[in-house]
Amino acid sequence: MLDHLVLATPDVDDTAADLAGRHLHTLEGGPHVGVGTRNRLAGIGPGRYLEVVGPDPAQDEPDAPRPFRIDTLTAPALVTWAVRVDDLDAALDAARAAGHDPGPARDMSRRRPDGTLLAWRLAFPPDDAGGVLPFLIDWGATRHPSSDLPVPASLRTLRLAHPDPERVTALLDAVGAGGEAEVVAGESPSLQAVLDLPGGPLVL
Repeated sequence: MLDHLVLATPDVDDTAADLAGRHLHTLEGGPHVGVGTRNRLAGIGPGRYLEVVGPDPAQDEPDAPRPFRIDTLTAPALVTWAVRVDDLDAALDAARAAGHDPGPARDMSRRRPDGTLLAWRLAFPPDDAGGVLPFLIDWGATRHPSSDLPVPASLRTLRLAHPDPERVTALLDAVGAGGEAEVVAGESPSLQAVLDLPGGPLVL
C-alpha cells in the first residue's frame, strides 16, 4: 500500500513555510545522520504521510550525494513515493521473480525531536523510471510515523506519467502497488499528487 510521498527541496524550512501558507502544516521529523538530510512530515490520510526532505545544515557534507536528487534541485519537487510492505525480503523476492529489480535492502534510522528512535528497512530500485516507480519500505516493529501526525489533508489522487505506461503498470503490479496510482502516458516521467485541504485542493 502507498506509504508516503516524497517532496524533495533545497530548503526544508522555506518549503514548510510555503505549505503552511497553503494550510498544510508539517511537523519536524528529524535528521538522517550521515546522509546529510532532515525532514518534516504531514499526514495525508490514514497510514499515509507527506515527507518534505532536504539538506540538513547541522550536518557535515555527506560522503555521497544526497538521495532524491536533492543536491541538484533549485525548487521543491515531488520526486518519488514509497510503498509499505510487511516483509521486505519476501517483497524483493517476489518483485525479482516478476522481472523487476527493486534494489538491495538497506537499514535506515532517524531520531525524532522527542528522542524516539525510528528504524526501518527500504530498497530503492536502480531504475526508478524517473521517480515513477516507488521504493519499498518495511517499518518492522517501529510505530508508523503517520500514527503521531495530525491529518490536515487527504490524498485525492496520485498520477504517474511515463512514455511507457504499460511497463510502469506491470512493474507496479510486481511490487504489489497496482491500483495505488493512476498511470498515464507522458512525454517524460513525472508525478502529480492532489491533496484535499479545508481551504481547497493543493497540487504537488
